[in-house]
Amino acid sequence: MRLSSPRIPPLTDSEMDADQREITAPMAAQGRVINIFRTLVRAPKAARAFLAWGNYVLSRRNDLPPRQRELVILRVGYLCKSGYEWTQHVEIGLRDGLTSTEIPRIKQGADAPEWSEDDRLLLRATDELHHDKFITEATWTALRARFSEKQCMDLVFTVGQYTQVSMILNTFGVPLDEGQTLDPDLKGD
Repeated sequence: MRLSSPRIPPLTDSEMDADQREITAPMAAQGRVINIFRTLVRAPKAARAFLAWGNYVLSRRNDLPPRQRELVILRVGYLCKSGYEWTQHVEIGLRDGLTSTEIPRIKQGADAPEWSEDDRLLLRATDELHHDKFITEATWTALRARFSEKQCMDLVFTVGQYTQVSMILNTFGVPLDEGQTLDPDLKGD
C-alpha cells in the first residue's frame, strides 16, 4: 500500500445519504459494501458511471474467459503497486480458475516458466500497455492469431479499467477490507 491512511476515507453506513445508499444497496444485499465503493460513493455521479463500465469489464459480456481476465487484472494490480487491487483479485482469480501456484508467478510476468502461450501473450500485452500505452505489432499479431478481435479489444478495455482502478485506489489510499492481508511485495514504495 502506498499510503498508511486514507486520503479519502470510506463512508460508514451511517454517513451515507439516500443517493449513496441507493448506489450501494445492491452490494449490501449481496453481503457487504467493500471499501473501494464506500470511497467512490462520495462522488455519486462518478460512482454510477464507474460501476456501469466496471460491470461490463467483469461480466460475461467481456469475451476474455474469467481466468484470463483475472490474470490480466492481477498483472495490472501488481505493475501499479496496488495492494488493494491485488488483494481483492487474488480471491476472485482463485475462484475463476487461477491456481495458488500461478498467483505468485503473475508477479514475474510473461517470462516466468510454465505459462501457456495464451497466458504469456496476455501478460506481455498487459506489460506493453502498462509501460507504453500501446501493444506492439508483433504482440498484436500473435494475439490476433489466438484471440478474436473482440477478445483483443476486451483485453485493452480490461487493462485500461484496472489501471484506472489502481490509480484511484493508490491515490485515495483505499484501505484493505476487514479480514484481508496485504501481500508483502506490495507494501509501500
